[in-house]
Amino acid sequence: MPQSPLLARSLAAVWHPCTQMKQHEQLPLVPIVRGEGAWLVDADGRRLLDGISSWWVNLFGHCNPRINAALRDQLERLEHVMLAGFTHEPVVELSERLAALTGHRLGHAFYASDGASATEIALKMSAHYWRNLGRPGKNRFVSLAGSYHGETVGALAVTDVSIFRDAYAPLVRAGALVPSPDARLAQPGESAADVARRAAAVLEAHLAAHHDETAALIVEPLVQGASGMVMYDPDYLRLARALCDRYEVLLVADEIAVGCGRTGTFFACEQAGIWPDLLCLSKGISGGYLPLSLVLATDAVYAAFYDDATARGFLHSHSYTGNPLACRAALATLAIFDEDDVLTANRTRAEMLGEAMRARFADHPAVRHLRRRGMIAAFDVADARPDFARRFFAAGLDYGVLLRPLGDTVYFMPPYVVGEDEIGHLADGAAAALAAALR
Repeated sequence: MPQSPLLARSLAAVWHPCTQMKQHEQLPLVPIVRGEGAWLVDADGRRLLDGISSWWVNLFGHCNPRINAALRDQLERLEHVMLAGFTHEPVVELSERLAALTGHRLGHAFYASDGASATEIALKMSAHYWRNLGRPGKNRFVSLAGSYHGETVGALAVTDVSIFRDAYAPLVRAGALVPSPDARLAQPGESAADVARRAAAVLEAHLAAHHDETAALIVEPLVQGASGMVMYDPDYLRLARALCDRYEVLLVADEIAVGCGRTGTFFACEQAGIWPDLLCLSKGISGGYLPLSLVLATDAVYAAFYDDATARGFLHSHSYTGNPLACRAALATLAIFDEDDVLTANRTRAEMLGEAMRARFADHPAVRHLRRRGMIAAFDVADARPDFARRFFAAGLDYGVLLRPLGDTVYFMPPYVVGEDEIGHLADGAAAALAAALR
């Protein structure tokens, strides 16, 4: 098949992320020229329903008119200024809005550009917190089996996805792993809450033995994303919070993927009735428009750095920290949540998504563990061939849907603007792609 000039140029000049470039000899790149709500349009005019929110970032559709208008206004005011020694209205207002969403339990926002950077900030902040309190030996980290917190060298220390971690293992100061409370691990007669309690018991034993060297436990609340949309009971978060308090360990909630309403509440931690010491946000916070990440911290963490000595400050920076355009996109995103009562509307939308998945896949002989948490749905495919994910992705494009399985896990994370007909299209396309991938 002849290749378009744009695709040839991209393959020659662009090193694409999370990609074995040689595979594009058989699987062409998809040139996207326009976005319209939940849809992407390629160079041939083909419309693709964005069933994964373009790597989990897009909340309110592509080219959203309200976010566009906010950015146009901000472009005429201020595009960027360094945040060291300066400030501006969008970053202040955004910090205030986010603090209010936590009931001011996490009232201090530190900004970066991407999720992995937020993880790095949270890890460094945790270790430095204990150092400032005179306990420098507390500098190790604990994470869950199968966890994913980013691919920078520091974040890989708490990431347990081998394809991302193993090649760089010599560079990484690996943390400790404790069992995931993955509800799929339930034994006969066990509930998801039983699995959570069993996993928490192992965490308790680890902290009892190693709390003197442990700075923080980091978790993806309720859903572990990149390891296959692992879902677990909120009991685990409640137990983890209590254990961290008992053993003087900070709790870091990585809500980069699961925050901003994905699980049904704005913050996933709300469903457990707990708050962490540090909370990471990125992806959806800017509506999928511009790179933005941040870490929200408690008064206690902030106070440990507030001192006359420069060295006791948190000396970490990014050139585009608190970029006004990105912050303005985030403020427009939060305004849509309020104006459209999105969390309430999403309850109906999530039920439609769940019902559509049940109708197509509940009785499918190859489908296992059909599950949903808020606006995230997933299922596993039994005995999937090694190239299943690539075959499913390619077939999905033929049926007008953008879906990228994680190994043998097919998942759905559409924007919050999908309607009933679009959910039906997504489910039908996934069913057709599954049939094609299993042939």
